[in-house]
Amino acid sequence: MNTAKPFIIPKRLVYEAFKAVKANAGAAGVDKETIEDFEADLKNNLYRIWNRMSSGSYFPPPVKAVAIPKKNGGERILGVPTVADRVAQMVVKLLLEPRLEPIFLPDSYGYRPGKSALDAVAITRKRCWRYDWVLEFDIRGLFDNIDHTLLGRALEKHAECKWVRLYIGRWLTAPLQQADGTLVDRTKGTPQGGVVSPVLANLFMHYTFDAWMTRTFPGVPWCRYADDGLVHCKTEAEALTIKAALAVRLAECGLEMHPEKTQVVYCKDGSRKGKYQSTKFDFLGYTFRPRVVKNRKRDSLFVSFTPAVSSKALKSMREATRKLNYRNRTELSLRDISRLHNPVLRGWVAYYGRFYPSAMYPVFRHFNKTLVAWAVRKYRRLQRHKTRASLFLEKVAEEQPYLFVHWQNGTVGAFA
Repeated sequence: MNTAKPFIIPKRLVYEAFKAVKANAGAAGVDKETIEDFEADLKNNLYRIWNRMSSGSYFPPPVKAVAIPKKNGGERILGVPTVADRVAQMVVKLLLEPRLEPIFLPDSYGYRPGKSALDAVAITRKRCWRYDWVLEFDIRGLFDNIDHTLLGRALEKHAECKWVRLYIGRWLTAPLQQADGTLVDRTKGTPQGGVVSPVLANLFMHYTFDAWMTRTFPGVPWCRYADDGLVHCKTEAEALTIKAALAVRLAECGLEMHPEKTQVVYCKDGSRKGKYQSTKFDFLGYTFRPRVVKNRKRDSLFVSFTPAVSSKALKSMREATRKLNYRNRTELSLRDISRLHNPVLRGWVAYYGRFYPSAMYPVFRHFNKTLVAWAVRKYRRLQRHKTRASLFLEKVAEEQPYLFVHWQNGTVGAFA
């Protein structure tokens, strides 16, 4: 009897996929199985995935719909696959991504190995210094509106493995299970939250925007991070022309620019004297606008169009600290709070403190005031004495500057 499988999938690839899924963590899907549950019978679970994928009989279960709040209000629906399905998707991603990376263009930054959001912010800052105008565009519901037929054509061109295309097709049409158990059929889009979805979105946008932009407007620099993009222009007329052409192009591909998040901006600085309505934009948690900066060589001040952490990001960070409720956790010591919150602070400083770091001051001050409130509740001698508590913590910061990340390098911030 012939026991050969129709598709050759190395067992080692399935194990590597599991390790990547485990490293990324994540919630349970519709079957409520956690990563720990899956790992408890790891050998049999991985064999089952390999056996079904190799034989062509793997069919993904429904994707769990999870609503998460957006920073600017409203909700975004994430599609959370089961752990087993995430492993299966990772198998495809590990094979497909290296084949697609060579065709992707350098100015596509989202969800790509070796590239980051900070890279996109850095190149944008340089280009805003060189170009007077920028078209900022946002695509409404990119992941929800990807055209399956157009994506299929791109996969036919670049995914030579038949089983890769087979399973991607099944994932694209796997139903979405809502909180009440209702199943919703999907005829377009790829679930935001799926392991393979970012790679598919990048492939779709490579042909929808990246390659089209390079072909249609050669020499015009652009930058894209998933569904957020920027085009740098020499004149307002050029920016408006590209905006109109892009709207048509996106419509041809079943997409739409977000009307409220798309604008033409004048990159005003000390040498650009024109007066225009829009002189700032937000990109990847940073606000680009005119700011007073110091010329280190000449030891003087000048106005530059440059990025700093956005007000929305500042609000989000303060809200995250507030939800941790340190002010009422009097069972903790100061070192306990340091151990718990330093990883959070370190991440914020590493990302939002890269450019114009002094703009992070409101977050540091808010956290310090949280520590003051904690000290007032914890120590009887400081009760109803905020000023005394502030002085107490200032002394601690002076004696133990490495206790909290933001206390280092002279960025302690105010306590009062």
